[in-house]
Amino acid sequence: MIWVWSKLSSVKWMDAWEERFYGNQNAVITLMKGGANLRVEVYNETQEEAEKLREYWGGSVRKIAQENWVAKSAVVKPPLKIRSEIVVTMEGDGPKLDQLREDFSDRLVISVPPEMAFGTGDHPTTANCLRLLVDEAHRRKGTDWNFLDLGTGSGLLAIAARHLGALAIDAVDYDEAAILVARRNCERNGLSLEDESVKVEVGDVFEWEPARQAEVLIANLFSDVLIAAMPRIAKWLQAEGTLIVSGILNAQWPAVREAGEKEGLVFGEPVQRGKWTTAQGRHG
Repeated sequence: MIWVWSKLSSVKWMDAWEERFYGNQNAVITLMKGGANLRVEVYNETQEEAEKLREYWGGSVRKIAQENWVAKSAVVKPPLKIRSEIVVTMEGDGPKLDQLREDFSDRLVISVPPEMAFGTGDHPTTANCLRLLVDEAHRRKGTDWNFLDLGTGSGLLAIAARHLGALAIDAVDYDEAAILVARRNCERNGLSLEDESVKVEVGDVFEWEPARQAEVLIANLFSDVLIAAMPRIAKWLQAEGTLIVSGILNAQWPAVREAGEKEGLVFGEPVQRGKWTTAQGRHG
C-alpha cells in the first residue's frame, strides 16, 4: 500500500510549499478550482512517514493501492555542477554513479537520491548556499572551522562542508523524516555518524542549542522562521564567523536583513536567482 498525506492551504502559501517539497518526487501541489486554494499531497511508502507529516503540518492521511508510484514518478535530473569543486547527482549506488565519479575524478561527487526531504541541490536556495559555501571554504583553507546547518533537509550542505574541510558538523532539522534521509545520505557519502564530530539530529531552532559556536553557519529556512530566530542564530555564530541565509523570497529579503541588522550583523550584496534570495553576513 501507499500512504498519502494531504492538506488544503491558501494559494498565498504556494511558494512556501513549493520550496518545502522541491526535489521531492513524491510531492504534488494542485491548484483548486477557483484559484484561492491548493492541495498539497505527499506519497509515502509507510504509514509512519505519512503520520509524521500530519503531526507537523496537520491535514489528513489515507491509503491507496500500491502501483510502484515512486518508481513511476521519479525523474533523475542532470547533475548539478558547483564551481569547479562539486557535482551533485540524484543517482544512487550503481554504474551511473560510478561513471560520474570517473568522469569528474577531479571533483567531489555527492549522491543525493530524491527522497522524502528537501535539498536535492537543484533548487536555487540550495544551489546558492553550495556556491557560497565553496567560496567560504576556500577563504578559510588552512584554518580550523566548524559548520552549523540549520534546516539540513537531505544533509547535502553538511556533506559538502565536511568534504570541504569543516572539522565539526552540526546538522539540524525539525522534521524527523528529513533527518532519517540526511543520515542515510551522510553514510552514503562517506560521513560516519559514529564520528563524534558529525552530529545530525532532530531539533527545533527555537529550542535546540548547539554544543559550540560555528565559524560557518547556513540557515536555509522559511523567512518568518529566520526573522523570529535571528537572535538565537546570531548568538550561535562565532565572532569572526560567516552566516549564509537562504529560503527567502525576494520581497521578504528586506525584513530578514532588518532582523539580522538588529543583532549586529552586516550583509553583503544578496544573490538573487529567480524569485529567491540568498545572502551572506558577518558580525559588524
